Amino acid sequence: MPRHPTRNPYARLFAIPGATAFTVGNLIARLPMGMFSVSAVIMISGARGSYALAGAVTATGLAATAVVAPWTARLVDRHGQARVAVPATAFAALGSLSLLLCVRYGAPDWTLFASYAATATTPNTGGMSRARWAHLLQGDTTAVHTANSFEQAADELCFMLGPVLAAFLCGALFPQAGTLIGVVLLLTGVLVFAAQRATEPPPHGPTEASPESPSPLRARGMPALLVAFLATGAVFGSLEVVTIAFADARGHKSAAGAVLALQAAGSCAAGLVYGAAKPRGTLVRRQFLCGAAMAALMTLPLLAVAVTDSLIALSGALLIAGMATAPTMVTGMTLVQERTPKDRLNEGMTLAVTGLLGGIAGGAAGGGWAVERLGPTAGYGVPVAAACCALLVSSAQACATRTPARPPARPRVSNGA
Repeated sequence: MPRHPTRNPYARLFAIPGATAFTVGNLIARLPMGMFSVSAVIMISGARGSYALAGAVTATGLAATAVVAPWTARLVDRHGQARVAVPATAFAALGSLSLLLCVRYGAPDWTLFASYAATATTPNTGGMSRARWAHLLQGDTTAVHTANSFEQAADELCFMLGPVLAAFLCGALFPQAGTLIGVVLLLTGVLVFAAQRATEPPPHGPTEASPESPSPLRARGMPALLVAFLATGAVFGSLEVVTIAFADARGHKSAAGAVLALQAAGSCAAGLVYGAAKPRGTLVRRQFLCGAAMAALMTLPLLAVAVTDSLIALSGALLIAGMATAPTMVTGMTLVQERTPKDRLNEGMTLAVTGLLGGIAGGAAGGGWAVERLGPTAGYGVPVAAACCALLVSSAQACATRTPARPPARPRVSNGA
């Protein structure tokens, strides 16, 4: 009897030669992304006795990444992933090792800022992986949807496990262990990923007509889409700070990581389910529906703490609320791929990640302000407001695409003799 093709969309993805190998390398490289900031805070605060200094150093690294990452991605598009990612990762690894040594041997504070800023050259490994899928699956929109869903679930998994692994290593071994092992994982993963040359998209050099092709920022609809990513990042950043504050106020600060992990677990599971489903409707419509679901479900944590004041109830609410974030991110990233010029794909996706990171920073600041002045319970209004802002942007885009063009006026025909 002839064998029937598998119905599992993820199995079809990894039946592509080389897909499993580059995915394994990318996952190894992506795990440290959730480790470095936590490891730096633990290492610096333990050695210098200042959380303010630790926070300022990590914020400087975030700001440097926002500036450098799109430039690195542009080089990746122009010269190829392996040719740029390996030296860029090596330079970032040296920055992390420099930070470790400066903390260990009591170097001046400014060296910590300089060292951590050097890590901004770390390439967007998630974006490079999505670019590979887009190259391998050209013309197959359903398979691209599944691949983007898998990548978003992988993001959630790495950012869920990374902080936990970093805290464990720094506590069980020594304060610098999280940074050191993170560097080893990052270098190993990027080298494995870059070695898979058969699946690498071809580089796009400068066009003959002009030194550079148009920036993704000039693509139709991209600025509004990046604003939506900014608002979505604010959901994540504020939710993290407010949850830690709420757990601390109830005397269970150590449980905050596990509670937040439930939100990431819900998002990871929803992302995989969403990827297995056949997409229906236009991308803009799906983004609007996902944004509406996120705005609605983000009210659950606020209701849970306002009604029950219970950490257990909050945990369940975050698990459910997280189920809307991955589909929203998957649809947004697919829109970025659709709207970005093909020769600037890595740059376009990195701009989206930069917007997300900027939103996380702003959301964390807004959540902290709300907690300080209004209390942890009221602080859960910040992620709700951020989700509503993302929904408004999605609504505006949906309306713009549905509004038909006004037909030209017909010339009047004179009835006179």
